[in-house]
Amino acid sequence: MVAVLAALLFALSLCADCFAVSTCSSVSVKDFSWKRVSLVAAIFALVQSGLLVVGWTFGDMLSGFVGKMAPVVGFLLLLYVGGSMIVSSVTDREESRNLDGLRNILIGAVATSIDALAAGISLSMDSDSFPDMILKAVAVLVVTFVSVVLGIKGGTLAGRRYGRPALLVGGIVLVVIGLNILFKFI
Repeated sequence: MVAVLAALLFALSLCADCFAVSTCSSVSVKDFSWKRVSLVAAIFALVQSGLLVVGWTFGDMLSGFVGKMAPVVGFLLLLYVGGSMIVSSVTDREESRNLDGLRNILIGAVATSIDALAAGISLSMDSDSFPDMILKAVAVLVVTFVSVVLGIKGGTLAGRRYGRPALLVGGIVLVVIGLNILFKFI
C-alpha cells in the first residue's frame, strides 16, 4: 500500500506540467469531443510513462545527454508553443500552437516529458527494482491521462469564456514553464 501511495505521489509530481500545458494549449480550441480529449490524453500519458521507462532502462547511457541537453530542448519546445500562442493573442492570426494537430500534441507531450526521462535515469541510478519501476510507470500513465483530460476541459472552458486574454496568459505560462525547466537545470 505504501508503494502504491509513493508511486501516485511520484506520478502527481511528474504530471503537473502536463496539466499546465494541456490547460494552456487548449484555451484556443473551440470544442473537443471526448474521443479527441481521450486521444490527446493517451498520447501525453504514453509519452510521459514511455520516457520514464526509457530513462530507467538506459539510465547510464542517457545520463550525460539528459543532464546537458534536455533543459534546453524542453525550453525551446515550450518557447515555440507559448510564443506562438502569445503572437496569436495579439494579432489577427488564427493559427496558434494548440492541441489541434498531431505535431502540436507530440511537441507538447515531449516538452512535458523530458523530466520523466530524467526521473527514470535517476531511478535507474538509485537501483529501483523492475517491479517498482513498472508500478511507477503505470501510476504515471494513469495520473497523466486524468490530468490532461482535466486540463483540456478546463482550458477549453477558459478559452470560451475569456478568449484572447486566456490565450495570452496561456502562452505566457508556457514560456515561464520553459524558463523554469531551463533554469532548474543550469
